[in-house]
Amino acid sequence: MTIIIKPGHTVEFIGDSITDCDRLDDLELGLGDGYVRLIADTLRPLGIHVINRGISGNRSADLVTRWRNDCLDLAPDVLSIMIGINDTWRRFDSGDPTSTEVFEDNYRKLLNATVSELRAQIVLIEPWLLPASPDQQAWRQDLDPKIEVVGRLAAEFGLTLLPLDAILQRQAETDTGAALAADGVHPTAHGHQIIAQAWLNLTR
Repeated sequence: MTIIIKPGHTVEFIGDSITDCDRLDDLELGLGDGYVRLIADTLRPLGIHVINRGISGNRSADLVTRWRNDCLDLAPDVLSIMIGINDTWRRFDSGDPTSTEVFEDNYRKLLNATVSELRAQIVLIEPWLLPASPDQQAWRQDLDPKIEVVGRLAAEFGLTLLPLDAILQRQAETDTGAALAADGVHPTAHGHQIIAQAWLNLTR
């Protein structure tokens, strides 16, 4: 589904560290130095306002907690959500899992609140992983069902899906996973370029 962005629109990106990218250190624009900044560099000259509300370490439950202040009250015309890798990661590094059912419930709360209050065009970006170690290979059993949840919710709510996990898996066949995300999770500069272009390809 194509996203139509016009001059005067506000586009918001929200999620975890992949979106955050040190945005609070960016005193001028607060966009960070990742894919959001790259997208903004394309959209801002067209008179489009870009907002970054990524927070490093966030999980789906964290978005539920801050959804009013960091999304609904900002009333974006286009909303882009990427969340889920930390819902998986905390199971393996902290023994603090988020079940697929809880993840879906949290995500559904976000979407129900948004579609009932805003008229925003919404992009759901798949969480993704490019395993950088044998240990990370095991994460797929937890993450893959969450990726399926995101696709199913996009279809149910009639939203635009960016199948980023699939896109990056294909790209890794050419560039290698390390060239896209050295630790398997956080994109390199090249990885952010791939994400930004994939997102912009959804728009007109």
